[in-house]
Amino acid sequence: MGKSSLIAALFRLTELSGGDISIDGIDCSRIGLRRLRGTFCVIPQEPLLFTATVAANLDPFKQHTEEELWRVLAQAQLEDHIRRLEGGLQHQISEGGGNMSVGQRQLICLARALLQKAKILIMDEATASVDLQTDAVIQSCIRHSFASCTVITVAHRLDTIIQSDRIIVLDGGSLKEFDAPHKLLQDPSSIFTSLVEETGAVNCARLRSLAKEKHTLSFENAKSE
Repeated sequence: MGKSSLIAALFRLTELSGGDISIDGIDCSRIGLRRLRGTFCVIPQEPLLFTATVAANLDPFKQHTEEELWRVLAQAQLEDHIRRLEGGLQHQISEGGGNMSVGQRQLICLARALLQKAKILIMDEATASVDLQTDAVIQSCIRHSFASCTVITVAHRLDTIIQSDRIIVLDGGSLKEFDAPHKLLQDPSSIFTSLVEETGAVNCARLRSLAKEKHTLSFENAKSE
């Protein structure tokens, strides 16, 4: 099973031939599709924008106030840019978001996800096409604004996932490793360790430091609770 199969199974785009997927102890096959899919929010690799206003792209069903739209744009660090555009929230986005950069389009998708307030957020290679600065903005926003949500991140860029609570390593369609990044890095024979080491000595040390920082923070939070 690859990442596309995983996402298709979660959204029940294809039904399982065996086994089950449960969320909070509830079998997903027993939940109506509208309710099930409303539980998820996806930020895809290729940001999807409509030929419409900024406001309509954020809130196509007009369920939120302008104040709420500006709030999520501020969280996505896009408020200043949108305010500078002619018309602000009523600025027209061209076909496919051609009048915005890739990073800006992805931040619009992030702001849209913030509005949806879904229980589960799926990041499908969402930062693969953006620069490291935009990646950092997205990751920071995810950590703070989706702290109470389950975030499933599909990524090949190790910076994107190094401070996750758990890492799943898939190989040949099978689950090979599943643990906290810091713990996986304690095993010199783990696949995840080899992937980190392949980035070079300097980057490897930095990634290990980030994983340890996450581990320490998680330990301190657990003690305070």
